This record gives sequence, C-alpha cells and structure tokens, in this order.
Amino acid sequence: MRRKLSILVILIAVLVVLPGILVAVGGGYWFRVATTIGVFIILTMSANLITGTTGLMSIGHAGFYGIGAYTAALLATNLHWPFYLTLPAAGVVTAFFGILLALPTMRLIGIYFAVATLGLGEIIHLTLLNWVGFTRGPMGISAIPGIALDGLFSASDIVNYYAVALAVVVAAFALGRLTHSYYGNALRAVREDDQCAASMGLNVVRLKIQSFAFACFFAGVAGALWAHTTGYISPADFRFSESILILAMMVVGGLGSLPGAIVGAVILLGLPEVLRPIGDYRMIVVGAVMFLSILFLPRGVLGETSVLAVMRRQFGLAWDNVKHLGWRQ
Repeated sequence: MRRKLSILVILIAVLVVLPGILVAVGGGYWFRVATTIGVFIILTMSANLITGTTGLMSIGHAGFYGIGAYTAALLATNLHWPFYLTLPAAGVVTAFFGILLALPTMRLIGIYFAVATLGLGEIIHLTLLNWVGFTRGPMGISAIPGIALDGLFSASDIVNYYAVALAVVVAAFALGRLTHSYYGNALRAVREDDQCAASMGLNVVRLKIQSFAFACFFAGVAGALWAHTTGYISPADFRFSESILILAMMVVGGLGSLPGAIVGAVILLGLPEVLRPIGDYRMIVVGAVMFLSILFLPRGVLGETSVLAVMRRQFGLAWDNVKHLGWRQ
C-alpha cells in the first residue's frame, strides 16, 4: 500500500503539479526545457544500466542516441510513419545495432571497453556526418513531424511534455523492475567480479550483451523523442561531448542508482536554466556544484546503497512471500 501511494504521488507530481508550475512561470520555453530534461533522464537511466549496474564504462552512448533519432526522423519524413510507430521502431533498431557493434567488445573490461565504446560512438557520429545521401550529412533532417494524432491532439509544447513525461515514467518503471530484481543482482555480481560470477554459473557475456541491448533500446526511444519534439536533428546533436554529459549526470546523481540518474539529469540541465539571469557566471556555479558534489558526495546525491536499502524495505515483504510460497511448494 505504501509503495502504491508513493507511485501515485510521483505520477500526480509529474503529470499534474509540474505542468501547472510550468504554465505559471511562463509556459512555452519552460516546457521545452522540461522536455529536454526528460529526454536526458531516459538517456541517463539507460546508460546507468550499462555503467552503473553492470559496471561497463560506456562513453559512446550519444552514438546510439543518434541512431534512434535518425531512425525515427527517416521513418517519419520518408515513409510518413506516425510517432507511435517510430518510437518502438527506433528502440528496436538501436538495440539491434547496439548488439551488433558491441559483440566484439563484450570480453573487454575497464578502460579497454571504455575506449572501444568511444570508438563506436565516433564511428556512428562520422557515419551520420558523412553519409550525405542517406542522412543529409551536416545539413541534418528538418521538418520532422511532431507528436500528434489526427482528430485527438496536435503538436504543441504541452503535448511534447506529456509524451516525454509518460516515456520517462514507463522507462523508469521498466528499468526499475529490471535493476531491483534477481536479474539486477546478477548484473551487479558481474560488475563486482565477473570471474567470480562466471564461476557461480552466470553467463557473463550474455548478461553484458543483454544489458547493453536494453540500454540501447531506451537510448533509441530517447533519440526518437528528441527528433519529434525538436523537429530538426543534425550530427552535431550526438557528439562525444553529449556522452560525457550523460556520464557526468550519472556520477553526480549516483552510479548504479536509478533515482540518482534522474536527479543528476535535473541538476546538470535544470540548474543552468534557473541561473540564466546571472549570465555566463552560471556555468561557474554549475562547475562548482559538480566539483563539490564529487568531493563531499563521492557516491552521488542518491547513491546506490541508500536506494537499494529503500527498495528492499519496500519489496522485502513481497520477496518474503515469494520465498514462503516456494518453500510451501
């Protein structure tokens, strides 16, 4: 009952309270800021599954984000697919390419895997930049249809906000159930000691590939949302710097922590907008916040340990009931 009440409060805050606040403070621009934050929340949560939970240092996540964005943009502009088809299609295509590109690197660990993913991200970025006949190269893709349904609602900033907000809720629920489960514990075992995990019977390579595929799927969905909500994409949106920003969000929020990923994205994207009245000095403040958070909160604002303790208190009774039923059988 307590868990259901918590979920209800979060849904009311995201779908009712926050939109009301955004309308009160000026509407349009702040809705676009909130939409951008929502897209990066999905990206950070998905990258957190690879880096935070599984322990694979990925610094090429923006490349897969770009695959999803271009998949949705090309399907929408060339084949006239509606957004409710381009979103899952972008996720599936990105997951496919994620598995295909990651297969040769799954036996790498540490800095070697990080450099390999850096290379993958740069390959994707350069392909988007130079394959002019297919991606239009540096000109990008414009006139991407917005999120709309004939006869129900048309594209607008508020519609974009609700579409992204619902996607964030679904992604958080799916990734939360994934990470706070026995499967998530297996991924953490791989992170802590993959050789020990393999000796206990876990298929380490398969677990790594699966986590990479799940993460790429949600990165692709985030890319599709970015394409439909902005109406224009170019290779400049998916550079290496975006991967570093996603990594910084994970570290500030807390590696391995799903709520931490959300908080990190909100801080690093929302704080510069709130501090815009002070001009360029706002980036000094953001840098200071990042530095001090790492200095005094090395596990992040919402570290994995504290979040796991809360989740286990919430689900402990349910797990005990499962064990009890298993023993009775």
